[in-house]
Amino acid sequence: MKRQMMILVGGMAGILITTPIFAPSHAQRSGSRPSRECVQEIVALCGTDRSQIRACLQSRSSELSSECQSEVSARVRERQTTDQSSGQQGTGAFQRSSKPTRTIVFGNETRQQVDIYEPEGAVDELPLVLFVHGGGWSRGSHDMVDAKPQHFGAQEIYFASTGYRLVPDASVEDQAADIGAAIQALIGQAGAIGFDRERIVLIGHSAGAHLAALVATNPEYSGEAFGSIKGVVLLDGAGYDVAAHMAQGYIPTRGRYEAAFGLDVERQKALSAITHVGDEDAPNWLALYVAERPSAKKQAENLAMKLSEAGASATAVAISNTDHGRMNREIGTEAGAAQTQAMDAFLAQVFGG
Repeated sequence: MKRQMMILVGGMAGILITTPIFAPSHAQRSGSRPSRECVQEIVALCGTDRSQIRACLQSRSSELSSECQSEVSARVRERQTTDQSSGQQGTGAFQRSSKPTRTIVFGNETRQQVDIYEPEGAVDELPLVLFVHGGGWSRGSHDMVDAKPQHFGAQEIYFASTGYRLVPDASVEDQAADIGAAIQALIGQAGAIGFDRERIVLIGHSAGAHLAALVATNPEYSGEAFGSIKGVVLLDGAGYDVAAHMAQGYIPTRGRYEAAFGLDVERQKALSAITHVGDEDAPNWLALYVAERPSAKKQAENLAMKLSEAGASATAVAISNTDHGRMNREIGTEAGAAQTQAMDAFLAQVFGG
């Protein structure tokens, strides 16, 4: 009989999840349920005593890998959405946003689509931000946008969120190509949508930060649309130099990175934004990272330094009193004031507002 463990995750939300430790295929198939690697991380950090796990995660969740934090947060949001749709009182403030104004399909797969949220009373020539979700390259969804559409709409900015195919059914190269195709599709319909095709900023979280950085340093993915990328906001990524990250041999994320990037160091370098810096880069960068995450700090600061040396405007900024998941999902809320204000100031400068 497979050993079962009851894991209380999500800090304030207190979501109860039953996860078979030795059944990774089941965990991978079950929506936002934490993966086997994440379960092992939680066990290593907090033990198996259910009565102790909640308190442990409340105080020590920042010690989990960025991918595991993202998985736990995704499960919390999924449960909150379920509670709200069934009339139960949720314990958190985040849920799926209102429906997008329109959706552009740029491929044959379900995930190859980008949703656009139009600001109320929008006029032509407003700028646009394109969000790239995280999830360890193998999870996540473009429709979990939290408060972002409302926040950016209030700033008179179009908000778009793109999907992309996931590992293992697609490669990281495919994912970057999907994001490039989403940018091309947006540019192609800019007139019909009503935004300024010359003012686009990419925003990526976690694995999405890696992909946004890669696309914004390597024009091969978005082709002629590359010039429309005027800036990039990176949210707590740790994979801008994949080869360096994997060389550290951090056990909790090893399996996830190997599944995405393999063991070929040359491929790892080719899929690292830092490798492409200096040829042709987006001109403006803001790399936000959780102050207590050394790996994210090192990666963000190194990328910002290389970009600055190459002539781009790039800054790495530490955000305190948050964690990997909250860095993203609290954008546009009072709880996320630090990252929101830093991002809004950056966008105002890039967009000329």
